[in-house]
Amino acid sequence: MANKVLITGASGFIGSFIVEGAIERGYHTWAGVRKSSSRKYLKQPELGFVTLDFNDKAKLLSELHDFKEKNGKWDYIVHCGGVTKSKDKDGFDKGNYIATRNLIEALEESGMTPDKFIYISSLSIFGPIHEKCFQPISEKDTPRPNTAYGESKIKTEEYIKSIPGFPYIILRPTGVYGPREKDYFLMVKSIKQHVDFAAGFSRQDLTFVYVKDVIQAIFLSIEKEVAQRSYFISDECVYSSRDFSDLIQKELGINHVLHIKCPLFILKIVSLLSEFFAKLMGKASTLNADKYKIMKQRNWRCDISPLKDELGYKAQYPLEKGVKEIIEWYKKEGWI
Repeated sequence: MANKVLITGASGFIGSFIVEGAIERGYHTWAGVRKSSSRKYLKQPELGFVTLDFNDKAKLLSELHDFKEKNGKWDYIVHCGGVTKSKDKDGFDKGNYIATRNLIEALEESGMTPDKFIYISSLSIFGPIHEKCFQPISEKDTPRPNTAYGESKIKTEEYIKSIPGFPYIILRPTGVYGPREKDYFLMVKSIKQHVDFAAGFSRQDLTFVYVKDVIQAIFLSIEKEVAQRSYFISDECVYSSRDFSDLIQKELGINHVLHIKCPLFILKIVSLLSEFFAKLMGKASTLNADKYKIMKQRNWRCDISPLKDELGYKAQYPLEKGVKEIIEWYKKEGWI
């Protein structure tokens, strides 16, 4: 009988790919969604759906009990649900930490603790470290998040690790790109208009991971005999921002691009103003104080040797291959 897996945040960019990966591997798959969630990329006929309210623990318990009576419990849960954009710090705390705590407590109270709980965290929990020596961030380093998003993620990690015997795996991807993703797509749109922006003038070492390699790491985490471990995910290469933009330019077939390096103080002013006006309108701004700190950070190297040694991970998508695939997808879908 096929193992059962729940994927939270299934309607999102990474979540929808996790769903595809689970079905391709023969798992009996459920998508955890909100009533308002888009199901545009969740059309598989064999996919089950379950609505879970992470903000209301009592309601969540009721939803889990209803599911358990009909289907039993999930063998595995991949918790990809969360908040990446918010009007304020409380929104990140509520959407990441409190929601995850409610889910885990409800699972335990309803007797539905899975064999493994995969939590999708982020490299950004470590903040700006090793910015002079540029050595890779490792699991031995102490996290120093400088963004509200990063703080909510490390708080969640610490909670998960504090639960005695809880069968967690924490995955910390670096910048994830791929089809359906909208933030890096803004870079593609800009380069299509012959303009490329970079943050600051000093050295910046960037890392990326294609979404399908993230999926590989997730299912290796499920299938290998490991638990209570944390891993970074990247394609194991280091890039400059120009490397990414040059590859996009090549795939778009554009001859000339104006490369502009924006001074950090100007970027900070623009980010704060964008956040201020977004708050006045009751919205979350893509460009904000948190985003500025992320763009300002100089060192995004990370040590993925434990992921390779313990799980057998090997990146299948170097940046050139990944960029080629996303540009083909954007063209096919009419995004560009």
